[in-house]
Amino acid sequence: MLVVHFGAGNIGRGFIGSLLSNAGYEVCFVDINEEIVSLLNERQEYRVVLADEESQETIINGVRAINSIQNPDDVVNAIAKADLVTTAVGPNILPIISELITNGLRKRAELKSPLNIIACENMIGGSAFLKGKVYEKLSDSEKDQFDQLFSFPNAAVDRIVPNQVNEDKLMVSVEPFFEWVVDRSNMIGEVPSIEGVTWVDDLTPYIERKLFTVNTGHAVAAYTGFQAGMKTIKDAMENPEVFDIVKNTLQETGSVLVKKYNFNSDEHQKYIEKIIGRFTNPYINDEIPRVARGPLRKLGRNDRLVNPSIQYLEYLQEEPKYLVKGIAAALKYDYPEDEEAVKLQALIEEKGYEKAIQEVCGLQEENTLEKLILKELN
Repeated sequence: MLVVHFGAGNIGRGFIGSLLSNAGYEVCFVDINEEIVSLLNERQEYRVVLADEESQETIINGVRAINSIQNPDDVVNAIAKADLVTTAVGPNILPIISELITNGLRKRAELKSPLNIIACENMIGGSAFLKGKVYEKLSDSEKDQFDQLFSFPNAAVDRIVPNQVNEDKLMVSVEPFFEWVVDRSNMIGEVPSIEGVTWVDDLTPYIERKLFTVNTGHAVAAYTGFQAGMKTIKDAMENPEVFDIVKNTLQETGSVLVKKYNFNSDEHQKYIEKIIGRFTNPYINDEIPRVARGPLRKLGRNDRLVNPSIQYLEYLQEEPKYLVKGIAAALKYDYPEDEEAVKLQALIEEKGYEKAIQEVCGLQEENTLEKLILKELN
């Protein structure tokens, strides 16, 4: 069995690639980093080490790689032969790789062979987004043909893989916890057996549980930690004020999830405690700029800060307090090496907080949440 996986970075190797290799797939990574590509082809294996007290090590073998800039035709040919295509490249790169995926699927369509393409990205509806970028390049007849042969099931993925510099360039350190949930209702053909993947018929509750707990908590820790002068998530969570804001934020998002999806409140509380435990893992010292990067996207109406705040007002009929603190901290995020942070601060400087909130967060003038955010900022 062959999987073509776009993205040979730490998440690609340490999470998606390792699970697929352990499930018996030959993993063909696609990347533009020639050093990593060459090393993967030379060794055909790499190490994954768990970031915990025992530092358990696993050898991931049966791997190879293609440089998509130097050898695009090889990528197209690999997709034509693959049993599965996955990605872990980041939301902003999906439009870029969609051209190669489109060409690969065109060649595969000649064989009339079905294929699933799963985007394993830190975003809602990543596979659907990738499908949209692929279909932009198709004629109407090709769209009909692709509809019969190819599917883009959405997924929710969760594993903390911090930035790291290792002497062994292929070795990856990852947290022990992981979750990979895939919408099987949109799969074409037989659902594969991959240990560690949870197949569900309705992905929405899992997406929002992860988004409103892991992503929201991580973002709030990063933005409030940055305002407190911290450098890493671990340091931020050791700050009593930051810890209190994160913990109470997750109580607010948890109230939404329990109300909306009828989750068991005791079980969800245990999930919250597990997530906080992950943020305080002493063996993972994740840098705040990595977690906080991209504030424009993370402050979007449908993302991890504004979305649960809107739903809190809707489902609880109360004003969120700690979510608003997280949004305010994100609006103040002025890290000079983050392109989106620079744009955000320039927008605020030009138009003021009120207009910036309306534009970035998608809130209308005089909206209740907008008023709460402005009050917190002032």
